[in-house]
Amino acid sequence: MRIYLIEDLADNDYKTICKAFDDLGVRGSLEGIWYLPLPEDLLQQEQKDHLGECGPYFMALEGVESPDQNSFRMELLVRARNRIRCSCVTYATPEQRKHMIEYLDQFIEELEISV
Repeated sequence: MRIYLIEDLADNDYKTICKAFDDLGVRGSLEGIWYLPLPEDLLQQEQKDHLGECGPYFMALEGVESPDQNSFRMELLVRARNRIRCSCVTYATPEQRKHMIEYLDQFIEELEISV
């Protein structure tokens, strides 16, 4: 799996980020998972074609809280909310990857957390 990893977060910073994502309403069905929506203008043609059936599309963010190290892992896989397996579920394009990494970095920076 390809991921973008942010690690070595202080407990308070980790909890601040978790709460901010919860406040956005993007929490997944499992504890510590958030679904970060991918803008429609960045979708590949097949994803646009499948939007009604498979979408919306997102990248999963996993928060890992441990005594040793708190971290966030964003999968660089574009997932579909309404279908687990389909040809439209694929690794992010360079544009999608760049956008989502910059989004996550900016989100954390706006919380005044330095990583």
